[in-house]
Amino acid sequence: MGKFQDILAGNTPVLVDFFAEWCGPCKMMKPVLEELKRKWGDRIVILKIDVDKNQAMASAYRIQSVPTLILWKNGQIAWRQSGALPLHELEQDLSTLI
Repeated sequence: MGKFQDILAGNTPVLVDFFAEWCGPCKMMKPVLEELKRKWGDRIVILKIDVDKNQAMASAYRIQSVPTLILWKNGQIAWRQSGALPLHELEQDLSTLI
């Protein structure tokens, strides 16, 4: 988890998508996050964490439902949302923070 912590502590905001392969709403978020990355480029880092393969990490961040999106800015959690969001809502939420 050391490298993960290093990424979170960096200068670029990091959006982490805690997801599961079996989760329908998680599958809906994939193209939304891809489009966000295409539009925002280097302004944001997007990571995906499979909660079934990383149960300790999911527990450490108290992930109780998927998808859960958490934005880290300067090593601190700046925003957290559970459930799928359309691109325009995600951009609206994040634009005030980044």
